[in-house]
Amino acid sequence: MGLLLKEGIDINLIKSAFLAFSLIGFLVTLINIFPIFKNKLSNYTLQLAGLIGNTSFLGIPIAIALLPSKTINFTIGFDLGTTLFAWIFGPFLLQEKYPKKDIPNIKGLLNALINSPASRGIIGVLLAYLFNLDETLGNYLWIPARLVIALAIIIVGTRLGIITNQKGKIFDLNDEIKFSIFLKLFILPFIVFLISKFLNFDFYQSSAVILQAGTPTAISTILMAEAYDVKQKIASKILFTTTLISIITIPLLKIFINAFN
Repeated sequence: MGLLLKEGIDINLIKSAFLAFSLIGFLVTLINIFPIFKNKLSNYTLQLAGLIGNTSFLGIPIAIALLPSKTINFTIGFDLGTTLFAWIFGPFLLQEKYPKKDIPNIKGLLNALINSPASRGIIGVLLAYLFNLDETLGNYLWIPARLVIALAIIIVGTRLGIITNQKGKIFDLNDEIKFSIFLKLFILPFIVFLISKFLNFDFYQSSAVILQAGTPTAISTILMAEAYDVKQKIASKILFTTTLISIITIPLLKIFINAFN
C-alpha cells in the first residue's frame, strides 16, 4: 500500500496484470492442446509450478533492490495478475479428478485473494483515494513499506525450512519436474522478454516484468496441492529447487536484461 501510494496507480499496473494473467492462461491452454508439451508436463501441478512465480514475497523485494521505484506498478501489476490466475483457476484445475468437489470454495478463494499483498495494497490505496488520504498516508508509509517488503523473504525461508524437514528426497527429480523447473526459470522469462520487445516496453518496464517472470515457484502451488491432496511432493520439490537455483538465475537474468534490452 505504501509503495503504491508513493507512485500512484496507473495504466501500467493494469497492463502488467493483464499481461501476466493472459500469458499464463495462454500457456496452460497451449500445453494441454499439444501432446509434445503435455507429455513433458502431464498434470496441472507441474504446469502451475512452472508458470506461477513467487512474485509477492520474492519478486517485489527483488524489484525494489534492483529497479527504481517508478517500476513498482509494473511489478505489483504482474504479481496481481499471477495471483488472480492462480487462485481463480488453480483450484478448478487441481480438482479435475474429484467430481465431489466440482463446486469450489468461493469463500476460501476470496480470502486467498484478499490476503495477497498485492490485493491488500490495491484495496488500501483505493480507500485512501476515496477519503483523500493518499498523499498523507504515502509519506507516512513509504519507509516502513520498504522495510516490511524487504523482510518478506523470511517467509520464503521459513517455508523452505518446513519442506526440508519433510520426508522424501527433495532432489530426486524426474524429467517432468526438471522440465517444469526449466519452464519457470528460463522459458517463461524469455517469453516475457520477447513480449516486452513486441510491446515496446522501455528498459525499466521490461526489467520489471522479466524479473517477475523469472521468480521461483510460488508458495501458493503447495497450498493448493495440499488443499486438494494432489501431488504435494512434486510441488514441494519444484518450489525448493527453483528457489535455490534462482539465487544464480536471477542475477544472470539481470545481466541478460542489461545486455539485450
